[in-house]
Amino acid sequence: MKFHLFLFLLLLCACTDPNITVIPAEPVLERPNIVWISAEDMGPRLGSYGDEVARTPNLDRLAGLGTRYTRVFTTAGVCSPSRAAIITGMHQVSFGAHHMRTLSGAPFAPEPAPYSVVPPHYVKTFTEYLRAAGYYTTNNVKEDYQFETPVTAWDESSSEAHWRGRRDADQPFFSVFNFTTTHESRIWPDPAAAFASMGLPASAADPPPDPLSTDPEAVAVPPYYPDTPVVRRDIAQQYDNIATMDAQAGMILDQLEEDGLMETTIVFFWSDHGDGLPRHKRWLYDSGLHVPLIIRTPGQLPGVNEELVSFLDLAPTVLSLAGVEPPAHMQGRALLGGFAGNRPPHEYVYAARDRFDEQYDMSRAVRDTRYKYIRNYRPEKPYVLRMAYANVMPTMQELFRLQAGGGLTEVQSLWMQPRRPVHEFYDTRADPHEVNNLAYDPAYSGDLFRLQTALDDWMAEVGDMGFTSELDMAEAMWPGGEQPVTGAPVILPHAAARTAISRSGGLDFSRSGGTFEGPVDVTMYSGTQGASIAYTVLDDAGHEGDWLLFSSPLQLDESVVLRAKAIRYGYRESEVIEAEFIISSGR
Repeated sequence: MKFHLFLFLLLLCACTDPNITVIPAEPVLERPNIVWISAEDMGPRLGSYGDEVARTPNLDRLAGLGTRYTRVFTTAGVCSPSRAAIITGMHQVSFGAHHMRTLSGAPFAPEPAPYSVVPPHYVKTFTEYLRAAGYYTTNNVKEDYQFETPVTAWDESSSEAHWRGRRDADQPFFSVFNFTTTHESRIWPDPAAAFASMGLPASAADPPPDPLSTDPEAVAVPPYYPDTPVVRRDIAQQYDNIATMDAQAGMILDQLEEDGLMETTIVFFWSDHGDGLPRHKRWLYDSGLHVPLIIRTPGQLPGVNEELVSFLDLAPTVLSLAGVEPPAHMQGRALLGGFAGNRPPHEYVYAARDRFDEQYDMSRAVRDTRYKYIRNYRPEKPYVLRMAYANVMPTMQELFRLQAGGGLTEVQSLWMQPRRPVHEFYDTRADPHEVNNLAYDPAYSGDLFRLQTALDDWMAEVGDMGFTSELDMAEAMWPGGEQPVTGAPVILPHAAARTAISRSGGLDFSRSGGTFEGPVDVTMYSGTQGASIAYTVLDDAGHEGDWLLFSSPLQLDESVVLRAKAIRYGYRESEVIEAEFIISSGR
């Protein structure tokens, strides 16, 4: 016993050393519950990642029980494209979800926004596969997937959604909690004034933040920022917001404890992209792409994983842990679970930058464990584009002010240049802030060419749609600017029952439903390729129940009235079809 205690303490100490990797044993959990805790606009500013300013006791406790992944990168430095990739397991550039934002249209977005992205017909949210496997899925509350979220994606998606909802007592669940506390707009000292300056209603802004708890003098200022009180205040506010988010995450962990679920639940924590600060959010530097990921599995030893991880891996990992084989079209790999060995570890990870609000851009990036290559397809543009929403940040205003007065250093001026190089290449080990461009240094030509080739191959493999005009792409998805409509579903008894009843002349096939002697299997389909189908059962008073996912034939043992609708992702929902099935006990 003393040896086991010593071994545990040794492993625990090793996990605090970033140079030591502990591979945790993966316990076998059949149909585990899974909880995602996600933050916005936040790099790895956690105590468990070695940040001495961070006040994150709850997430540090989670990391101490789980695996801390140290090389995790998003596919975009902004939320909607990143979340589109997460929910589908496909890179956003491969199905036209790369522009920020399409669905509701950003306040300053040009035409053709708003439009809903139409993924390929075989693409579903990974949560739909979970529902088909019997999981109860909830989302609280942000979606932002670049297409209207179909009712088939979640059992519940709302500000009240929780595993404590309407699920059966023995039903496994997948529950997401999205905390917006660390969003860039929460850094602004006067959100109402910021909204007003953009011509947006001040009433829609968040309240001003509380007085700072983080000492601005304690924060580290990166070399590409001027070291001024304004900049230090913004960074300190980010730390305050992270501390608030950590308390919110702690409440979810406490609720799992209260419900006695910690030993049957796998918990993830991640952020959708880097900090909501200038040269972080929206950018392809590590400051915009490098994020924390903690996964805690019951019974495991604490560990550190240094493999390259892409956000494309989240969907297949959850499916694999739930015992569901990830579909072949998913472009990531399962990190854990029964299907973790089906694809090799990443040699490279990739990211893209495209339209933000009113400004078009196009850059692509590839990274291995050391080097980063960025290709700028619009070198005639300045680094800093004039974007109303992004540029109200006080740090951004400070950069503009000092640039105009010649008060920036050479490194601080790099990002304020009126043009960009076509190629950027960084040694992230020697230059973690990515300020020393080695693309034109012959000493690095071999690694540069290697990453350039990897990027070219990847763009061809995924069919990068960044080269397609957004107008043309939107026209292909919504011809004539009109959203396509999903074909209405058909509700029919199983083929064997149809044959038996038709011989007796007891069923009119011009309509759905019918009268049957004994149980009958019912199937549903839509003529629209790729459509999902949701159905509900009316109660005796004619009220609808929850909308359920139709994934296999229903066996009806008693008389019911069914309603169904079809949803092709990116299309408008079909009309609702109703069918009554009368089950008689005999002639």
